[in-house]
Amino acid sequence: MKKKKNDIKSSSFSDGQKAYLLNIKMQKIFIIWSRILIFAGFLILWQISSDFGWIDDFYFSSPLAIGSLFLHDIKDMSLLHHIGITLMESGISFLLIILCSLLTATLFWFYPVLGRMFEPFLIVLNSLPKSALAPLIIVWLGTGSKTIILCGMSVGVFGCILNLYQTFQQTDPERLKLVETLGGTRMQAFTKVVFPGNLPAFISVSKVNIGLALVGVIIGEFLAGRRGLGFLIIYGSQTFKLDLVILSIVILCFIAMIIYWGLNVLEKKITLRIG
Repeated sequence: MKKKKNDIKSSSFSDGQKAYLLNIKMQKIFIIWSRILIFAGFLILWQISSDFGWIDDFYFSSPLAIGSLFLHDIKDMSLLHHIGITLMESGISFLLIILCSLLTATLFWFYPVLGRMFEPFLIVLNSLPKSALAPLIIVWLGTGSKTIILCGMSVGVFGCILNLYQTFQQTDPERLKLVETLGGTRMQAFTKVVFPGNLPAFISVSKVNIGLALVGVIIGEFLAGRRGLGFLIIYGSQTFKLDLVILSIVILCFIAMIIYWGLNVLEKKITLRIG
């Protein structure tokens, strides 16, 4: 049955459409393999440079040395523990950023006067270097996970509130007028028009803020952590274990890549359902 359906679908396309779709598919395959080859070439060049002494492997390490350290630390579970701590703190920070931002932006949409009152303060707070806030947070709360989570929140929450509030304000006024004409309440306008209509923008904002939450957590772990990948980076630099520093950075890159890929998949599914 599936083959018959595919045959019917393929027969419904003209030769030009088939050629166009094949060209798009080949471009995607080319891009994927190009990325793989560029990454593999970088690793090979890095390893060769280390083996032949073109770079100092004490400072720059090598892919084999980092892989060996990764396998060693995975066996005694110490690395997994630090990865888990960073993921937990980043996840909580991200959820709190989204929750606080959504609630605040919604409140500002319902009461525009509040939005206009607080918008300049949010712009100033969003413009501040977030690393400058971290020492204050440590003095107020001490060291520990709560401080690190708050550091993660401080990086993204102000910008997220502003982005969501401005997105809600840009909702098509004709749709809102239609809801009002039909006797709908402001709550119904928000739940039926404003939020669903801006869901793709909400996902885009979330994609940015998951990265910002991770950055904020790493800053917090630099200054106040005793566990996590940020702590490993600081510990490795202080003890000149640069293999550990580079390994932690590589793991952070993979975490960011996986999270971004997951949010991309979610965005496509939501876009297809809305469409």
